[in-house]
Amino acid sequence: MTDEFDVIVIGGGPAGENAAAYAIAGSTRTAAIVEHELVGGECSYWACMPSKALLRPEQVRDAVSGLPGMAIEPPGSAAPSISATLARRDSITHNHDDSSQVEWAKSTGITVIRGHGALDGEKTVVVDGTRTLLARQAVVLATGTAASVPDTPGLRAALPWTSRDATNLHEVPRRVAVIGGGVVATECATWMLSFGAEVTLLVRGNAVLKSAEPFAGEMVARHLTSRGADIRFGTTVNSVSRPDAQDTGEGNIHGGPVTLDTSSGVIEVDEVIVAAGRVPTSAHLGLSTVGLEDGKYVPTDDHLCAQGEWLYAVGDINGRSPLTHMGKYQARVCGDVIAARATGSPLVALRCTASADNGRVPQVVFTSPEVAWVGRTEVQARKAGLDVEVVEIPIAVAGSSLLRDGYEGRAKLVIDKLEDIIVGATFVGPEVSELLHAATIAVVAAVPLEMLWHAVPSYPTVSEVWLRLLEARR
Repeated sequence: MTDEFDVIVIGGGPAGENAAAYAIAGSTRTAAIVEHELVGGECSYWACMPSKALLRPEQVRDAVSGLPGMAIEPPGSAAPSISATLARRDSITHNHDDSSQVEWAKSTGITVIRGHGALDGEKTVVVDGTRTLLARQAVVLATGTAASVPDTPGLRAALPWTSRDATNLHEVPRRVAVIGGGVVATECATWMLSFGAEVTLLVRGNAVLKSAEPFAGEMVARHLTSRGADIRFGTTVNSVSRPDAQDTGEGNIHGGPVTLDTSSGVIEVDEVIVAAGRVPTSAHLGLSTVGLEDGKYVPTDDHLCAQGEWLYAVGDINGRSPLTHMGKYQARVCGDVIAARATGSPLVALRCTASADNGRVPQVVFTSPEVAWVGRTEVQARKAGLDVEVVEIPIAVAGSSLLRDGYEGRAKLVIDKLEDIIVGATFVGPEVSELLHAATIAVVAAVPLEMLWHAVPSYPTVSEVWLRLLEARR
């Protein structure tokens, strides 16, 4: 069977959906999405959405604990209902039913094709080895990444949990070891602690959230420790043993106790969560048929083009910025580029060039406290050769004191002294994610510091910290 479409997208996650939709919007062009799992992808069913559903009860409890008359006594005594939390998570992920996503695709004019898609030469995609699709204009790769499990002796045989199991858990292990210290590790530890699990974090380095400003990791680690987490820095796992490992299905405990021989001692737990990074899902994507390397990230230019003017890569698969919102951003750029080239239009519009994933990326870690940052950290800015000035203050304004008693937060700006613009901003504290977009606009638009004096924050909000940051530099 052979079919032709103007645009063929391999991978039906948020990036693939947006690339297809933007490429054909307002035209008679046709598009197909090839997806072997669920339309909506990792974010909708195994990452962003379920993880935030699991984290939200802890955030609410933390907020209530700082309000006299509402506070839970003694502090920390009330645990969220696990069954209710999991039921809400399942409703948010539609119980892994992607029919509404498929209907959306159809309503947009996109054809959904089930199966594994792979390149078979220029503008050619083969689905499950039996169906051939030909692209008149473009093929977009949007297959994302998968959790990486290190080659530690015995680890893979122990059938550890990855992020997919942790976000789709059906039972809570009494004792949990988390291997890693990044975003996935700290968020998993946060909700596991809220469910009453004993959590041990095995961190190879000397800090969690190493890609953020140092004080961010310090504040998150301090909170996790206060909730009972055992964080072991400078720890490597030498070997793992689980004699009766069983494939009991996603989110179920995979057998009996697990023994980990680590550089900081031997520990026994009921489940291990591996949060040690991700790898591109490109091993079986047919990259070698077009001269690219199988199993690797697919590099692109700033039009998201990987080869010629027909092959594109968006989202995690290109290795530029592995975040859902950045994948969707890239997809919008990619779709507009495909549309422009299909009509013979020059790529002169700003929206046809991806620039935000070059030192302007916003990110939120939904731990307690939240960590939100955009652009470069101080270390990154100095490594880039910038002459920087730093402003760092506690978040202590009327809005934060009204939000809760004992509000603890911190804010930092990294300023390019030559241009007098912000190149990085970090906020740590309860609900600081809502401060981030203002910082993102300031960084992306290169707003001069003098102009920010005229962006007056409303009173009494936590956003007034912007005024305090400017005053600290005055």
